[in-house]
Amino acid sequence: MSYLTHLKCPKCGKTYDADKVTQLCLCGSPLLAQYDLESARKALKKSDLANREPSLWRYREILPVKDDKNIVSLGEGMTPIIPLKTIGPKLGLNNLYLKDEGIIPTGTFKARGAAVGVSRAKEVGIKALAMPTNGNAGAAWSIYTARAGIKCIIVMPEDAPEITRNECAITGADLYLVNGLISDAGKIVGRAVAKHSIFDASTLKEPYRIEGKKTMGLEIAEQFNWEVPDVILYPTGGGVGIIGIYKALKELQSMGWIGEKMPRLVAVQATGCAPIVKAWEEKKEASVFWENAKTIAFGITVPKALGDFLVLQAVYETNGCAIAVADDEILKAQVDLAAAEGAFVCPEGAACLAAASKLREQGWIGADEKVVILNTGTGLKYPDTVQVELPVLKPEEDVKI
Repeated sequence: MSYLTHLKCPKCGKTYDADKVTQLCLCGSPLLAQYDLESARKALKKSDLANREPSLWRYREILPVKDDKNIVSLGEGMTPIIPLKTIGPKLGLNNLYLKDEGIIPTGTFKARGAAVGVSRAKEVGIKALAMPTNGNAGAAWSIYTARAGIKCIIVMPEDAPEITRNECAITGADLYLVNGLISDAGKIVGRAVAKHSIFDASTLKEPYRIEGKKTMGLEIAEQFNWEVPDVILYPTGGGVGIIGIYKALKELQSMGWIGEKMPRLVAVQATGCAPIVKAWEEKKEASVFWENAKTIAFGITVPKALGDFLVLQAVYETNGCAIAVADDEILKAQVDLAAAEGAFVCPEGAACLAAASKLREQGWIGADEKVVILNTGTGLKYPDTVQVELPVLKPEEDVKI
């Protein structure tokens, strides 16, 4: 069973009934799901997990879906943590690990948020929803809403990856392209929601996407046998993942499953769109809209995140940091990681490797610290990032060794 109790505003503290359809707090803040963690601790033991399915639903007690019949699943979760034994030492990082979300359904970590968000939407009776996206979230929500029988309306920038467009289209979502950024797509969705009274599934405008994303934090703790790593680097656009990981670890602390140690959380952005980094450098509590945002790491091209204050809180309270890397560093890291470890990661995941290298050079990360970088999707969804010139042989010609 789920030990979900209510929704709570992290800004003003106002609470809401979790069983009623709710979007934002009256103060405009995102809402966070709350649980009876003491009862969950008594009901669930670490040893119970050994006999559970290898998916994110193994943590049912601290997920929000109350009735199993409402679960919409494609087997998402429990992605591997891979030791990077070749490239890690080359970068001076002797304990570097990759949590690879590229093998999850839909090919990105967005499946986690979609699985839980759509399941809960089904449970509370939502029949239609709309959302803006840079591509992968829209693709994931399109696929899971199709499985749930919920109407889905997606608006994405016209230069979003073609593969994600196709995913939305083939599942029957109402897909629209906009000549602009995700912020422009968000305005279009906002008008549609106001005019047609449909559910707004924009990032953090519904409370349950974050509950799916937090399972990355739960898995990391479990996969390291409840001894958390020293540093976790996360590519940060809307920031739901890093907020979720922090929320998961705080909940595990409350349940007594992990100790007082908290990983230092690092928000990784691109120099072409780095509002969180700028806010962190200026010790601000929220970011400012980033003008003319552009980066090869399309998934983190978010000029202003609704939950920016929660991202910054997670960074500040774990003694973490925020760092930006350039597109050429991202592309180099993508190639280096593939060649050294056989891991074809997305640009956003490659950004984390580039950031880890920089932070090691600066001495912010120690050589023997346990470091986890999150790859949020498969590189196969970004074929245009790979630029190679290949020799073409005539049938009678041989390869050169």
